[in-house]
Amino acid sequence: MQHSYQEKREERRRRRQRNQLAAYLTLAVVIGLAAAGVVLGVRYLTRPGEDRSDEEGRNQVEEIFATEQTITMPEETAEPVPEMTEEEKLDEIVAAGIAVMPLEDKVAGLFLVEPEAITGVSAAIRAGESTQEALARYAVGGLVYFTKNMRSKEQLTEMISNTKRYSKYPLFFAVDEEGGKVNRVAASGLAQKAESAEAIGQTAEPQNAYQAGLTIGAYLSELGFNLDFAPVADLANVEGSVMDGRAYGSEAAAVAPFVAAMMNGLREQGVTACLKHFPGIGSTGADTHEGLSVTQRTAEEFRAEEFTVFRTGIDAGADMIMVGHLAAPALTGDNTPCSLSPAVVTDLLRKELGFEGVIITDAMNMGAVSAYYESGEAAILALKAGCDMILMPEDFERAYSAVLQAVADQTISEERINDSLQRIYRIKYADRLEPEEPEEPEETAGGAE
Repeated sequence: MQHSYQEKREERRRRRQRNQLAAYLTLAVVIGLAAAGVVLGVRYLTRPGEDRSDEEGRNQVEEIFATEQTITMPEETAEPVPEMTEEEKLDEIVAAGIAVMPLEDKVAGLFLVEPEAITGVSAAIRAGESTQEALARYAVGGLVYFTKNMRSKEQLTEMISNTKRYSKYPLFFAVDEEGGKVNRVAASGLAQKAESAEAIGQTAEPQNAYQAGLTIGAYLSELGFNLDFAPVADLANVEGSVMDGRAYGSEAAAVAPFVAAMMNGLREQGVTACLKHFPGIGSTGADTHEGLSVTQRTAEEFRAEEFTVFRTGIDAGADMIMVGHLAAPALTGDNTPCSLSPAVVTDLLRKELGFEGVIITDAMNMGAVSAYYESGEAAILALKAGCDMILMPEDFERAYSAVLQAVADQTISEERINDSLQRIYRIKYADRLEPEEPEEPEETAGGAE
């Protein structure tokens, strides 16, 4: 019985195979006939000399085409995807980095402070465990150093190098190195002091400002600095101006080329320049370090003079501009420091002058701000005005906590923080752009000259 059962199974299997084979053969014959019919029909209709009005022939061809279930269309050629530019690639890198940052690190990244503000030491001269722990807690966007932090070339280089190694994000290592009386590094004996802007301006040769930028940029870069709060773009245009000696002159047309030239010199050494102090603080003799400073300069005068200098710097590719604490009622309508005024930061600098780089405040521990505003309040006002970075708040921890809370309660949106970080990291990651290949010079009939 078992043997008989297996024979029946085998017989059914062979029958199924025969049926499948017959079906395949039938299908092949049908397809072949259909194809032959198409060919014959087309030949019949297109044969020269024949009567193409033969109704029967047309009907046969139409029936053949009617039996086709699908018509294969030619495949569409996919449009080529345009290759991303280097700038677009940089934006992608920056956006991806910001997307994974915790909110605490995003907010801290808007602050540029002295190392003492996060370590608690009286004068930071080395970077060890306390620096490492401080950066882990407060991922600030950068550190600014003064003469008190500088003992020797080896000490300063090692401190900056270790700090860079301890940080999980790229840092700005900043310094005030203008030339003349504002020289933190030169004042410590680690470099030769450069000429003042006033002295360079008197030469009437912008090339001298460029050379000063190259010289200053070279020793800053060697020490590890990547940001210089220079050049001064102010005009010393009143008697006893607070910018006497620090400005290249009093006339915009004469000063503008010097500002652009020094900025380019610094850039060629890998140091980011920061033009200061928008909208121009040289039209008063009062020092914002000490307290309120008010100018009576009109909006028309600012646009005709000071803005000309800053616009030249912007056109030359400025990456960062510092906004001063001068009160300019003609621009703001009251005595609000310009650094805290949306009318100055956003409406004028960002929109009217079209500046797309990083806007940083002047030091927030200066009397023009600290005497009238609490640290947290001032930081929030500066960000709401349109600034991207807060420089040296009087109390960093209070300022940081206040901004963090402002984001939590939606006084400031996280998108607003991201926008500032996008601009900040475009500078920090700029070296990731591949340099453009120089074009080959065209040969002329007469050969090279």
